[in-house]
Amino acid sequence: MRTLVTGATGFVGRRLLSKLERPVVLSRDIDRAKKSLAKFNPEVFRWDPMAGPPPREAFAGVDTVIHLAGDSVAEGRWNAAKKQKILESRTIGTTNLARAMAELPSKPSLLVSASAVGYYGSRGDEVLTESSPPADDFLAKVCIAWEDAAQPAQAAGIRVVHPRIGLVLGPGGALDKMLPPFRIGVGGTLGLGKQWMAWIHLDDLVGMLLHAVKTTSISGAMNATAPRPITNAEFTKALGRALHRPTLFPVPYFALRLAFGEFAQVLFASQRVEPRVALASGFHFQYTDIDLAVQNVLQVLAAGKYPDAA
Repeated sequence: MRTLVTGATGFVGRRLLSKLERPVVLSRDIDRAKKSLAKFNPEVFRWDPMAGPPPREAFAGVDTVIHLAGDSVAEGRWNAAKKQKILESRTIGTTNLARAMAELPSKPSLLVSASAVGYYGSRGDEVLTESSPPADDFLAKVCIAWEDAAQPAQAAGIRVVHPRIGLVLGPGGALDKMLPPFRIGVGGTLGLGKQWMAWIHLDDLVGMLLHAVKTTSISGAMNATAPRPITNAEFTKALGRALHRPTLFPVPYFALRLAFGEFAQVLFASQRVEPRVALASGFHFQYTDIDLAVQNVLQVLAAGKYPDAA
């Protein structure tokens, strides 16, 4: 059976496609997707998530749908328009996709619909599991609505999994944006660095998505984070060690607030998340140590591609 992927041109989607045979891709820009994803040989169909349902023919032979599409929370300053786009790109697109799946005469058996650890908000040292209640801030409300948008698929008998994704460490992700100041020796903690970071290596995230596909006992929320959360200070030291650079310059909150506006709250959020569903279902992590994870990403960046890439 085949897997259909949305958000395939992103760095998570591209790595996922490298692990799939005969994938199907939905994209707003079919020509761009075909060109940028050519080495994965996908079948590409045009779909604007905001405009309506995907074409029915895209689901022919598809048993699994992995939905990763959504406007980036880290790009652009958070004003009213940006926040509305963040919300609607997730809720409208997911609703259109879930309803289309529910109405198919031959339905896929699984929808893996992305969510985020923003569901939990900033909770200090509290250990957060899949059963922890949501917060009440903007991103938490987005995640709640995002997950609720998949209900039409679940009501139609389709198994739905919501990977609540943490900071993904991989080439093309947030780490790329963090590297420049660290490379020249002016990187440092965010504030005092005591806040917990829910992180995951890109390969472990892709592995967890595929684990959810084959593990039929998993449904609902699944924290997509490494089993050993770390503080921002620990992450900062690991990055400094990998680059052989000092990390002496803490970044105060007010500076990030000036640069990023309300998004600065996300950067300072403390989220001590544990992936209990993945662990209980037998998922094996490749990267539980932050030093090894950072070193691997830097090696891939230096090489320009993964060792197993075509």
